[in-house]
Amino acid sequence: MAENTRNGWQQFWDKGGWWRPFLVAIVYLVVFNGISFLTSTLFAGLIDAENPFSSGASVFFGIALPILITGILLYLFVLSLGWTREIFGRQPGKGAGWMWIAVVIVVIPIVLRVFATDWPAYTVDTVIATLFLGLCVGFAEELISRGAAVNLLRRGGFGERGVMLLSSAVFGLLHISNLLSGQPLLNVAFTVVYAFGFGVMMYLVLRVTGSIIWPMLLHAATDPTTFLATGGIDAHGENAGAAGLLTIAGVFNYLYLVFAIVAIFLVKGKLSPAGADSRA
Repeated sequence: MAENTRNGWQQFWDKGGWWRPFLVAIVYLVVFNGISFLTSTLFAGLIDAENPFSSGASVFFGIALPILITGILLYLFVLSLGWTREIFGRQPGKGAGWMWIAVVIVVIPIVLRVFATDWPAYTVDTVIATLFLGLCVGFAEELISRGAAVNLLRRGGFGERGVMLLSSAVFGLLHISNLLSGQPLLNVAFTVVYAFGFGVMMYLVLRVTGSIIWPMLLHAATDPTTFLATGGIDAHGENAGAAGLLTIAGVFNYLYLVFAIVAIFLVKGKLSPAGADSRA
């Protein structure tokens, strides 16, 4: 597609750069929190603020719905730019073999949490709603972090090391809004640091699998298994499962950070989004 067929809106984003991904993240947070406030007000009678996982309706209307709506809006943003093929199609370049380690260390704690979960403590509708929540989170957060952000950074001429670090920083930024839910500053700070490490893992999964679908699915499995196993969000609730297995799974939170540091020295090269040479 020739450049002169691209409108001003598309040409603005086609330039990429380091600050545009953060602008998208900030707008995403504003929109998400606005929608979250609206849905929590409209459906207050269905939401258990003290124990969001007490019912499927509470999970859906209290947590999943605003993420679902924001994710749809984010997809429409990507669609308006004509980037769906670049983001959802086969990724450029071929990931190195060592990147499969990221897949392994993400899958292991998921399996541990499945076995650690006290399944009888939840109703069937709560489990289904929580799994759906995971799909919403995986789609929305990966679309903005490993989709839009990676695309913008590559278009801005960044090498893959910079793409990995900055897109992971964008992912970490998304979790600052946890402060609005009343979480302690220290907890939020740890969550942001953890999110950065996990973001690096998702970037490596993107590279080695060549598709954003796999980071979306692994992310979609990580969050709900964490919520159900611990009985809460970023905290242990009354339905927390087997402590021993959860402790082992928790070790991987630190392993993500360690492996992220290693990846800084191993990730090399420079890639352009598929088809970007005809659009940038």
